[in-house]
Amino acid sequence: MELSKYLDQVRKLNPLVHHITNYVTVNDCANACLAIGASPVMSDAIDEVGDMAAISSALVLNIGTLNVSKVESMIEAGRSANAKGIPVVFDPVGAGATPFRNRMAAEIMSHVSMSVIRGNMSEILSLGGEDIHTKGVDTGAVVEMKDAEALASHLAEKWKAVVVISGASDIVTDGKRKVLIHNGCPEMSLITGSGCMCTTLIGAFCGANKNDPFGSAAAAMAAMGLAGENAWKKWGSQGLGHFHMGILDELGQMTGDSLDKGARYEED
Repeated sequence: MELSKYLDQVRKLNPLVHHITNYVTVNDCANACLAIGASPVMSDAIDEVGDMAAISSALVLNIGTLNVSKVESMIEAGRSANAKGIPVVFDPVGAGATPFRNRMAAEIMSHVSMSVIRGNMSEILSLGGEDIHTKGVDTGAVVEMKDAEALASHLAEKWKAVVVISGASDIVTDGKRKVLIHNGCPEMSLITGSGCMCTTLIGAFCGANKNDPFGSAAAAMAAMGLAGENAWKKWGSQGLGHFHMGILDELGQMTGDSLDKGARYEED
């Protein structure tokens, strides 16, 4: 895959990415969006989300901090995006943790057609109907890689969406094609927001490359992983705060050429 073309298109088009996301990482997501070359808007008022989604290039839905009114806004915005053919990216944060969260995730999925669904193993298993209990919003499932790949492909076909499972190696599949992304470092799990930023980047890449959510998701995951591993090499010895900020620096300084050179992945 030529990953550089996806990043170059983001920088060229500066897509507007509408987020209805969680208040823990909203600032991280906005800054990651800006760093990669897109424009963020964080609007969740039901009075305007439909209009905002309609003028955006992509919509990102993240259920990290969940309530009923926010779900209503997500569905309203999602329907508006679907009607306009605008890509919708869903992050089912913490799916499997509580019955309420499971019901709300299912409700959103029943009303909105997703282009990409990204989560950790527990979240994707739970969203797919498996009996999984997560540790808060963190992964709690251990599944063999081959089984995970097969499950991701099955769910991608079922949902008619690209499925991304984040882990030591990220799985990206549309049910027919598959890419394993090997970029990243374990320390990324030590900071709040790394997963949410992944989803934001997918939204940015999809917004600039609307006809290719599969390639967009793969390129976004490689970009985030590469930014993380480079930031840890430079700033890890200084502490997690420097590392966190370093990821934004790396995203901002990334070029198509550096992404192509640094990306480590397997296509199938």
